Amino acid sequence: MIFSLLIYASQNSGQAEHSALRFTRSALQQGHSIHRVFFYGEAVSACSAFKVTPRDEVNITEQWLKLAQDNDLDLVVCIAAAVRRGVLDQAEAKRHQKGAANLSDGFELSGLGQLADAIIVSDRTITFGN
Repeated sequence: MIFSLLIYASQNSGQAEHSALRFTRSALQQGHSIHRVFFYGEAVSACSAFKVTPRDEVNITEQWLKLAQDNDLDLVVCIAAAVRRGVLDQAEAKRHQKGAANLSDGFELSGLGQLADAIIVSDRTITFGN
């Protein structure tokens, strides 16, 4: 089965993002494929390279990046939600005349068209958060 994930909640607002990570690992271990992981709303905070995680907490950004690298996952961040929350890639930082980009390498800023594509291509789209 082909899954895509839509994540709304941040690590700081509950267990939704951790549940999404566990679901992804489990689905891959069972032989399913993940077409795309789409970060929207508060979930875009996981994609910031400037976010600092205390040592006694799970670094969700590193967890997603490792899982994506090991399994060739597509990690897409909603551009509107990201810009609204100050998460910028090089192009957006330049466009908005900001001194630095902070989107972690491995994540891609894109629009809702990527989410629509994921919904069409996937057998199931699973939502985490609200």
